[in-house]
Amino acid sequence: MRLVLLLAALAPIWAQDTRVILLGTGTPNPEPEHSGPAVAIVSGDQVYVVDCGPGVVRRAAQAGLGMEQLTRLFVTHLHSDHTAGLPDIIFTPAVTGRKTPLEIYGPPGIHAMTRHILQAYAEDMQVRLHGLEPAVPQAYVVTAHDVQPGLVYRDDAVRVTAFAVKHGSWRSAFGYRFEARDKSVVISGDTTYSDGLVAAAKGCDILIHEVYSAKGLEKRTPDWQRYHKAFHTSAEDVGRVAAQVKPKTLVLYHQLPMGETPDEVLSEVRRNYTGNVIYGRDLDVIR
Repeated sequence: MRLVLLLAALAPIWAQDTRVILLGTGTPNPEPEHSGPAVAIVSGDQVYVVDCGPGVVRRAAQAGLGMEQLTRLFVTHLHSDHTAGLPDIIFTPAVTGRKTPLEIYGPPGIHAMTRHILQAYAEDMQVRLHGLEPAVPQAYVVTAHDVQPGLVYRDDAVRVTAFAVKHGSWRSAFGYRFEARDKSVVISGDTTYSDGLVAAAKGCDILIHEVYSAKGLEKRTPDWQRYHKAFHTSAEDVGRVAAQVKPKTLVLYHQLPMGETPDEVLSEVRRNYTGNVIYGRDLDVIR
């Protein structure tokens, strides 16, 4: 009888099966094998997308996600490589299967960006909604929320907390922590080494963190060296972060190897971190 009760209690957790799908591991560099930065956290049949780099919706389709599932988006910051797919995630699912409104959460400015996109596509929406094409009006409803660090979203599957990170001269840049019953996932967004991120991520199951190769950076010109050091995190510093956070799995994305191999980047991380680390590739699934 006790075993039956235990199995009944665990069933919702097993059913949740929270996992990460890397929809895009790239950067502004137009590399065909790396779509722009985008990550899906899937918990049961619920999908939460973080960032919307170029190619986000087609990668979601490749990953087996339904257009009707693309209803929640969390944006880390407003750099173009993280938001160039915003019209895509607004309109492509609306045309091809979404049934309900899209909710967007991000730093101050995401509301204005979304409003301008909707204005730019006003004629498209007019023709689709009021022409001969069968359409679902609710699919074209978009609500964008300018949020501050703290709890920004919750439902029956997850709680989502935003925390501030340091990304060069951006006034607002966030990472996010997703807490499900069976797993916790933290996404760094774009950041330099951040004590705030370390504090927010401690004890998570999966840490997804951006990275550049320190060895590769040595080959760049001084202006680019200054830029990357102020805006991004070296592989050695990612190792420092992970050594303090102690995730079960560290996943590298938004990778800037700068001519170095994945093995070189991993070796730089491992100078400070001996745990499990994955050099992410588009469409990888991490549990």
